[in-house]
Amino acid sequence: MKSMGKVLNTFSATKDSSGLPRPQVSFLNLIEGFGIENDKFAGKKLEQTVMIVGLKSYEIALQNGINLEFGCLGENVLLDFDPHSLEIGTNLIIGDSIIEITQVCTICNHLAVFDENLPILLKGHRGVYCKIIKSGNISKDMIVKIEG
Repeated sequence: MKSMGKVLNTFSATKDSSGLPRPQVSFLNLIEGFGIENDKFAGKKLEQTVMIVGLKSYEIALQNGINLEFGCLGENVLLDFDPHSLEIGTNLIIGDSIIEITQVCTICNHLAVFDENLPILLKGHRGVYCKIIKSGNISKDMIVKIEG
C-alpha cells in the first residue's frame, strides 16, 4: 500500500439540504451496497456513491479569480492531492473503508451559478466518482492509501 495524502474535509447532501455547497459533516459512514448514511443520494447510483475532489480543483478556480467555499463542487470527500492522477479502478483505503474510482465526474452546468466559466475551467478536473467496496467511516485528517 502506498500513502497518497489525507482527507481535508467531509461533506454530505443531507435530506434537508439543497443545492451547493454541500454541508460539511464531522464524518461519513459508508455502507457497502447502499451509500453514505443519511445522504439523500444513498441507494441510487451505486457506481457514483462517493465523490472525491482534490484541492487542486479549488486552486484552478482560484487562479482564475473564482473563490469557492469547500463543498461547492459537490464533493463528499476533499483530498489534499489530485485524484485525477489515479486510474479508474484504483482502490482507495481510508480508515476501514475501501472505495474504488469508477469514473471521472462530468461537468454539469450547476457550477455556472458560481461563475459562467467554471464548468469549462474544471472540465476533466471536477472530481471522480467512487463505489463503496468495504464499509467504514471517513473523517478529516485520515490518511488515504492506494492498493498495490
